[in-house]
Amino acid sequence: MTNRRNFLKNSTLATAALGLGLPQFSFAMKAADSPFKISLAEWSVNRLIFGKKLDHLDFPLETKKHGIHAVEYVNQFFMDKAQDKTYLKEMNTRCQNEDITQVLIMVDREGMLGAKSESDRIQAVENHKKWIEAAKFLGCHTVRVNGYSDIAWSENPADAAEASKLVSDGIRKVCEFAEPHGIHIVIENHGGFSSNAKWLAETIRNADHPLAGTLPDFGNFRIATVDDKAVSYDSYRGVDELMPLATGVSLKPRVWDDAGNESELDYERMMKLVLSHDYHGYVGIEHGTQDREWESIVEIREILEGLQKSL
Repeated sequence: MTNRRNFLKNSTLATAALGLGLPQFSFAMKAADSPFKISLAEWSVNRLIFGKKLDHLDFPLETKKHGIHAVEYVNQFFMDKAQDKTYLKEMNTRCQNEDITQVLIMVDREGMLGAKSESDRIQAVENHKKWIEAAKFLGCHTVRVNGYSDIAWSENPADAAEASKLVSDGIRKVCEFAEPHGIHIVIENHGGFSSNAKWLAETIRNADHPLAGTLPDFGNFRIATVDDKAVSYDSYRGVDELMPLATGVSLKPRVWDDAGNESELDYERMMKLVLSHDYHGYVGIEHGTQDREWESIVEIREILEGLQKSL
């Protein structure tokens, strides 16, 4: 499974996918299309939502007002609504009326898919199922989960291997439930073992399911803090290693190197790298500067629009 997009197109599973109801969106770029599309992750405005200055239901329209026509949700902002069809219908209505695409749901706080206890892993899988059903109802193509285990991060290869085995087991079970719904299940590099791109790519491949993939986050390659110093993974190399398995990317304007140093994102370098993997899907902005969230989002949107033309 060296290239996720070619895998479904070229393997015998591509034929089976039609019968299983797997999503038929394509990452191939039509001649008249931009090289990639732009979406906004709801976490970008988390302070506004937590501070009651913005309601979750109003997020899509506010996003469109600021020039972006696709949204990525965070389950924390409608945590008790996953099975509330009236609420979900209202989300659909607001987006359909404004021609806004609902891309994915980022799922947190639903248990560790890599828990050491099998019963805890099974419960975590159960907890995620309602979000897969909600994603299907909303027309999203992906649910982002976390590749966490209660095996604490360490530099011990045995710990890394065991955590990977457990997470692979958990995400495969989630994918098996997601299969008839046609929803991709992806892990984001999100701290700990998961921010080591080699570990995450191997974990996904070992899950051995066509719906298991990655959501490379440009800025989330900080693994841990040891003796007040960041342990990190080079963002450019990490994105390069995760892109063959990706169904989306998250843009943060700060990146890391292997020495624990943080720096400004080189937008052109990173987007050339993303496009080199034949990826032409959504680039989700996941950044909002405090007290000027929307202004900073628009600034990044304008940079990306420039790259859509120049690349």
